[in-house]
Amino acid sequence: MTRRNPLLAWLDARPTWLTITVSFLLLLFAWHLLVVWGNYPPFILPGPLDVAEAFAGLVRDGRLLRHTLVTFSEVLPGLALGVLVALPLAYLLTKSPLAERLISPYLIASQAIPIIAIAPLLSIWVQSWYWSRVLVAALVVFFPILVNSIAGFRAVPREFYDLMHSLRATKSQIFRKLELPAALPTVLAGLKVGATLAVIGALVGEFVQPKSQGLGFLLVTSRYQFKTDEVFVVLLTLGAMALALYGLVALAERRLLRWRRFGQGGAATNGSTAIERGTV
Repeated sequence: MTRRNPLLAWLDARPTWLTITVSFLLLLFAWHLLVVWGNYPPFILPGPLDVAEAFAGLVRDGRLLRHTLVTFSEVLPGLALGVLVALPLAYLLTKSPLAERLISPYLIASQAIPIIAIAPLLSIWVQSWYWSRVLVAALVVFFPILVNSIAGFRAVPREFYDLMHSLRATKSQIFRKLELPAALPTVLAGLKVGATLAVIGALVGEFVQPKSQGLGFLLVTSRYQFKTDEVFVVLLTLGAMALALYGLVALAERRLLRWRRFGQGGAATNGSTAIERGTV
C-alpha cells in the first residue's frame, strides 16, 4: 500500500475555505515571481499589486460596480430564459420520438454555428440592445441544459414506470413523483455549467452590442488603452461572478436534493428514493 503525501493528507483534513485561501495565495505568489523574474512591463503583464491598485481605482470611481451590475442584470435573465426553454423541450424530445426525429438534427447542427456569428444578427433583429445581450446569454446556456435534462429524463428505469402504473398514478403524478426527482441531479449538473456559460454569453453580447455599459465594454476600452491591469480586474470580476452563480446552483442542489440518502446515487437510486418517500 502506497504511503500518502503528508501535505495532501493535511490539506484534505482542513476546511474547504482554508485550502482555497492557501491555493489562492500560492497563485498570487507564483504570479508575482513570474512578473519579477521575467521583468515584464505593466502593460504586458501587470503584477498582483498593480491589479489591486487598478481594482481600488475602479471601485473608487464607481465604474466597476456600475458595469458589473449591468452585466449581472443580463446574465440572470439569460440563464432563466435558457432554462425555461430547455427543460420543456427536453421533456418533449424524451417523450416524443417524432419530435426527436424532427427537431434534434437542427439542434445538433446549430451547435456548429459560433455564437459570435449569431450575436450580430440578434442585434439587428432585436431592437433593444439589452434583450439582444440576454438572448445571446440564453443561447449559450440552452444546449448544455437541454442535453443534461434529456439524459436525466431518459435515465429513469422502466420498472419504476411499471410500479407507478400499477399504483394507477396519473401522468402529472408520474412527472412530479418520479421523473422530475430522478432527473433533477442531472438537470442541476447542467445548470451549473450553464451558470458559468451565461457569463460568457452576456460578455459576447456586450462585445457585439457596445453601449458604454457592461464589463464587456469596460474590457474592450481598457484593452484599447493598454490598461492591462484593468483588463485583469475585469477578468477576475467575471470569474468571481461565475463562481458566485455556480455556488448558488450548488446551494440550491443541496437543498433540493436533501432527500437523497446516497451521495453518489445515480438516476436509479434517486428514482427509487423518490418513490419510497413520495405518495402517489
